[in-house]
Amino acid sequence: MSRIRALGLISGGLDSTLAARLILDQGVDVIGVNFNTGFCITDTRRQVGRRKHDLAPLRNEALRAGSDLSIPIEIIDLSQEYVELVTNPRWGYGKNANPCVDCRIMMLRKAKAMMPELGASFVFTGEVLGQRPMTQHRGTLRQIEKQSGLVGYLLRPLSALKLTETEVERLGWVDRSRLKGFCGRSRKAQLELAAELGITDFPQPAGGCCFLTDPAFARKFFDFLKYRAPHQPLRLEDFMLLKIGRHLRLPSSLKLVVGRDEAENNYLENYRAGRWALQPLSAMGPLALLDEEASDADLEMAARILARYSDGRDQPQVEILCERNGASKSLTVPPFPREATAQYLLS
Repeated sequence: MSRIRALGLISGGLDSTLAARLILDQGVDVIGVNFNTGFCITDTRRQVGRRKHDLAPLRNEALRAGSDLSIPIEIIDLSQEYVELVTNPRWGYGKNANPCVDCRIMMLRKAKAMMPELGASFVFTGEVLGQRPMTQHRGTLRQIEKQSGLVGYLLRPLSALKLTETEVERLGWVDRSRLKGFCGRSRKAQLELAAELGITDFPQPAGGCCFLTDPAFARKFFDFLKYRAPHQPLRLEDFMLLKIGRHLRLPSSLKLVVGRDEAENNYLENYRAGRWALQPLSAMGPLALLDEEASDADLEMAARILARYSDGRDQPQVEILCERNGASKSLTVPPFPREATAQYLLS
């Protein structure tokens, strides 16, 4: 008989790496798939550029895990499609802006659709019963399995002994006795298994790699939805901008984004089109972007806020260059006081 093949959701974290290793050790061929939603913190750091505080290597952990395990990894970009999901999730948000149930269902449906072409007989994940409050309690695990269309053919190797036996196990494709019964938020069992299997290179578990679980990002995300014009098309670039810089909502409801360092300033250069770009002339300082509908009063206020974030914050006046679509003008303004700026700051 030909070898059974499985398709695994591989993030590159410890859990998905361990799950893949448990399946590989049973003689099953494994193909990994990694779905890019556009909201991965590490991916964004790689795009923006390395910063002084970035000590760990900014690598794609899924590809690194695939190399370590000697399995192929398919990278699938869901970012544009994910924009629609994240703004209107059927199953709602978690503690912040994370639509974790909808996200999991989408990824598993995509994996199921890939199975025939790849010759895969089942799908597995690194999920652990009780580890995450929204998606990994028993009822939600069953609901996700049902909604994804993978009933009986979705295996969670790390918690299999705590869950109902799957068709994968009944058919003998994997030996249930060689799977695990991990449960709860502690990672002690996973770390012990990693040591036993000689797995040493993995990112330290620290709450995940998704911007949508971050409270500061959630404030910017829901602020964007609140002020989004009716019938305004959803653009991926609007969500990409939410990940960069300081965000301030002006009294006129316009958005001002101010770079926090050289890497962010360089990244913001990509989003000048159609927006006002402001930069200090008489002092060193960041780049700022302001919505194109800005009035003269909006520009002056944005210039004063930018001056407050420049090296000229303690000077009586700072000259600011304002540019949009080839037109430019210079404003000389007093920097905003720190406490006055704070009332408009989202993050």
